[in-house]
Parts: sequence; C-alpha cells; structure tokens
Amino acid sequence: MKRFIVSSAIVIAVMAGACAATLPEGVTASTNIPEAVYPCVDGSSRATFRVHAPEANDVKVDICGKKYDMTRDADGYWMVTTDPLVVGFHYYFIVVDGVSVIDPSSEAFFGCGRMAGGIEIPESAEAAAYYTFNKDIPHGQVRECKYYSDIEKAERRCFVYTPAEYETSADKRFPVLYLQHGMGEDERGWHQQGMMANILDNQIVGGKCRPMIVVMDYGNCGYIFGSRQGETRDMFGASFTPILLNEIIPFIDKNFRTLSDRENRAMAGLSWGGHETFQTTLHNLDTFAYIGAFSGAIFLSDAIDKVYGGVFADADAFNSKVHTLFLGMGSEEGFGSDRLSKSLSDIGINNIYYESPGTHHEWLTWRRCLNEFLPLIFKK
Repeated sequence: MKRFIVSSAIVIAVMAGACAATLPEGVTASTNIPEAVYPCVDGSSRATFRVHAPEANDVKVDICGKKYDMTRDADGYWMVTTDPLVVGFHYYFIVVDGVSVIDPSSEAFFGCGRMAGGIEIPESAEAAAYYTFNKDIPHGQVRECKYYSDIEKAERRCFVYTPAEYETSADKRFPVLYLQHGMGEDERGWHQQGMMANILDNQIVGGKCRPMIVVMDYGNCGYIFGSRQGETRDMFGASFTPILLNEIIPFIDKNFRTLSDRENRAMAGLSWGGHETFQTTLHNLDTFAYIGAFSGAIFLSDAIDKVYGGVFADADAFNSKVHTLFLGMGSEEGFGSDRLSKSLSDIGINNIYYESPGTHHEWLTWRRCLNEFLPLIFKK
C-alpha cells in the first residue's frame, strides 16, 4: 500500500511529459510503471496494449465497456490497438483465459471495487493545463492521516491537502472542503485519478480560488452496490455521515489550522459521493454553507419541496443559508443533474449547473467539475 501511494508522484511527474518513449504505435502512456513502454497512445487517442503471456490461449483488453481480442506473436507477446478512446482517465483490465487481472505494465488504481490498471488518454496541453503539474509555482502537500473511529471500532485513513501557504503562514487558518469519491473507489481517488492537488495549486496561484484545506476520506462505499447481502440502496454508504460529522470534522479541526464555522466549510462529491454529500449537508445546514454534486447519484422519491426533510420548501430560507449549490455532469452521461437543476430553479432554489462537454461518467468530468466548483466557494 505504501508503495502505491508513493508511486502517485511518479504518475504526476510523467503526466508533465517526463520519460515518455515514442513507439510506432504512439507515445508511452503517462500511467505506466517506470520503464514500461506499453501501453502507448497515438495521436488519434487509440491505445496499444502489449502483454507477455506465452502460455495463455486467449487474451483480451477490457476498457471503456468493450473487450478487444489481442493477437499473439511467436515470442508469446499479445498485442492490440483499440478504437479511438475518449480523452481522460480510464480503468482497464487484461483478461487472460477468462480471468480479469491488472496489466503488469500499469500503475494500480483502486476503482470498480478492486485494484485496476489505469490509462490517461491525453487532452491537448492547453486543455489539460488546469490539472497538470506546474514546476514554476508553489505546491501544497497531501498528507496521509490515520485516526481511530469509535463508531466503527477500527482504524481509518484520510488524505488531507494543505495549500503551500499553510507552511509559510504559521498563524493563518483556512476553510475546509470535504471531497468524496464515488462507488467502488476510496480516499485515494481524488488525489491520484482526480489530480486535485494540481487543480488546487494552479487555481490558488492564479487567484481563482481561496487557499483551502481539502479532506478526502473513505465514504464506506468502496465496493459495488449489491455485494453486501441484504443491503438496501438507502443503507449503502449511509454509515459515513455520522462518522464525518462526529469524528472526521472534529479530527481535522483539532489537528489542522481550520476555520471551523459553517461559513468556512464545504462538501462535494462525485457520483455516490454526490449522493452522500446531499444526504449529509441537506440535513445539516448548520454545519455546511457550500454544496457540490458532480454526476451526483441523487434519487428523489417525492416532490422536490418534500425531499430531504423539506429543506427546499422555503426557498428564501435555503438561499440565505447555502451560498453555493453546484450541480455538474458530463454531457454524454445522462445522470440527471440538468433536470434536478431545473426543478430546483423552478421553485426558486439558487443553484449553478455545469455540463462538461463530450465526457461521460468518468474522472475527466469530475476534474472539470472540481475546477468549476472551487472558485464558487469561500468567497470573501
């Protein structure tokens, strides 16, 4: 586990363009382990995979909802080039004689409820600038923190981003964003797949957002719903809210220089993390003033003015408490954030809707959503 965390620095460095080999099929993927030249990506966003499995009878690559048959050469190397893939980060697997495994040439990422390979299909340098490491600016730190949960009777872990100014302004306190991953992922996701530290560093130095602390904790939804026998949808991940309110927030306020009032506390999450964000914040507006759901898994079983304990019934009261309510999603995913935004606007609830052009239910959508959300919170 420690090796995996340390290796994320390698991924970030390579994303900046270091050590990329050029092959007939393209350029080495930034998400490869050191010295691995495959997989690689060409100028048409096609990925070429190469795996040595001399005793295998059938090998496939499983990526973006499609399985590609690989062809074996005389030395036992299997290879295939995909169709053009959507830009951004994608989990993938190698299927060897029916068994799905991680590509030994890829860094490992926790997603899909398991460890997975990952590949970055690059955007243009200009489009990717906001989440790309910039060697010429100050950088914050991402710290791995352990604490004990009396609720769970177990050790827990969170990752905490502190801005560069945290180290240089010893008496300054900072607002806090609690940022949640989605189903089948964990507290590593935003730091590694989401590139959140680069996004924060670049926005802060550009004066686009306030320096802030960002807390990424495990949302108790790291497996795929349905894996736990007898668990209902309402139960899935629901144990996270009391841990956040009663243990994580007090732990962060005790151990970091926070501004600990509701006016300086935000929560946002992607997919099921968006669901958890709504479940937590809308029942606790005395604790949070800024709310964001990125492709949020929001299920409304009643009229909009009756859900979440009727929090939307009095638009003026809600608008006076919640300074930013942000809803975002990819244009290709159809997750319903646009319809929810309209329903809220129709009853007078202030909200901001953002649509990421050309993206699906994937990390590039959520990087873009975070980039849009940050300037809207903790405004002086």
